[in-house]
Amino acid sequence: LDIEMPRMDGFDVARNVRNSEELSSLPIIMISSRSGSKHREKAAACGVNHFLGKPYQEEELLSLIIKTMGL
Repeated sequence: LDIEMPRMDGFDVARNVRNSEELSSLPIIMISSRSGSKHREKAAACGVNHFLGKPYQEEELLSLIIKTMGL
């Protein structure tokens, strides 16, 4: 999930997922070039499980997905 998306930003999407009865347990990984503490704190407040700043290595994302999925 990226912060900057058309129509609805990533924070709004994360809040909607967390407020959805069907989707509330879905893990959320946010990826953004806006990776300062302000954005990380806002993401956490919206229920984001993990935040990955750009640029990142593919191995970092894969490791985070594996960790998040409990594999």
